[in-house]
Amino acid sequence: MGRSHPNASAQLCRMTKTHAHSPQSARSVWTLCKTMSNRRRSQPGRLCASTLAVFVILALNVQARPANMSALKDKHPNSKEDNEILPPDHLNGVKMEMDGHLNKGFHQEVFLGKEMEEFEEDSEPRRNRKKLIEIFTKVDINKDRSVSAKEMQRWIMEKTEEHFQEAVKENKLSFLAVDPDGDGHVTWDEYRVKFLASKGFNEKEVAEKIKNNEELKVDQETQEVLESLKDRWFQADNPPADQLLNEEEFLSFLHPEHSRGMLRYMVKEIVRDLDQDGDGKLSLAEFISLPMGTVENQQAQDIDDDWVRERKKEFEEVIDSNHDMIVTMEELEEYMDPMNEYNALNEAKQMIAVADENQNHNLELEEILKYSEYFTGSKLMDYARNVHEEF
Repeated sequence: MGRSHPNASAQLCRMTKTHAHSPQSARSVWTLCKTMSNRRRSQPGRLCASTLAVFVILALNVQARPANMSALKDKHPNSKEDNEILPPDHLNGVKMEMDGHLNKGFHQEVFLGKEMEEFEEDSEPRRNRKKLIEIFTKVDINKDRSVSAKEMQRWIMEKTEEHFQEAVKENKLSFLAVDPDGDGHVTWDEYRVKFLASKGFNEKEVAEKIKNNEELKVDQETQEVLESLKDRWFQADNPPADQLLNEEEFLSFLHPEHSRGMLRYMVKEIVRDLDQDGDGKLSLAEFISLPMGTVENQQAQDIDDDWVRERKKEFEEVIDSNHDMIVTMEELEEYMDPMNEYNALNEAKQMIAVADENQNHNLELEEILKYSEYFTGSKLMDYARNVHEEF
């Protein structure tokens, strides 16, 4: 079972201020967030004094939220090895980050799959339009020049599977990096050596000290990250527990969406960090707030109506499936499951509704090109020009 480390909040606060623009923080912040639940209940967060913030807090019971680490996507990681062996905060094709934030790019991830990189903002618009037309023809299975919810659902499941396979591929390299003796299993000590080496420690010295059961002198922040990773490590160790992870178990350690048990563990950690009254469920007020005291000197715009409105809408319309204004762990687990076909159908309907200007519950090519920024993150100019000829 996972343990609680109540002093992690202060460490996360320092880490967030120091590394707010560091790709590394995006991958390690969750391991600290998971240890905060006890301390956050006893220490008030620092709230902005602006009128807007006070209004939102009083009216909607919103608390100061941490900076969104999921915005840092590690497109250009400083250390490839470091990013390979640390569990990422952001999981492609999963609706929520491991730090409790909503995945802002989810609909683009499940629409583009592994082709996401081809739609960077600075890419050539005409090439992007052509690529988007190609995608449309693939989604349109029956070739009636429109995309139905069922066709979009099938496409979303296919793209999600692409993300899964990409994670499996990357995991093979990650596993090799932490399995130096190549025996097909990784001990906690082997992983700990590689982790500390990625933090600048001398790998040989660390390995020697661990071998001789000597004390490792690490700072408090690193120690708490290690303890959180160790909890997660043993959760990924499938029965019968042998304190070793094979390649499949290591995949679950890095990517909990690949294992039902680890997905459930991830959900429990998110609920624990948001659950203020300790009932094991989330109310709307709890869901639209995040752990307090994680960031100092927050700007007023950090607590804004758009953010609150987005989480409120997701809570009421998607996550709370029985509409009783309470989200249980079971409901959140279903919401987080990337291979849930019912969720994929709901997502398909939502995506269609965004661009369905003629209200026929289908997407035409003109509509998807006009709303290209929503689907791809890239805005196309003259979206309708020669569309029929190109199609």
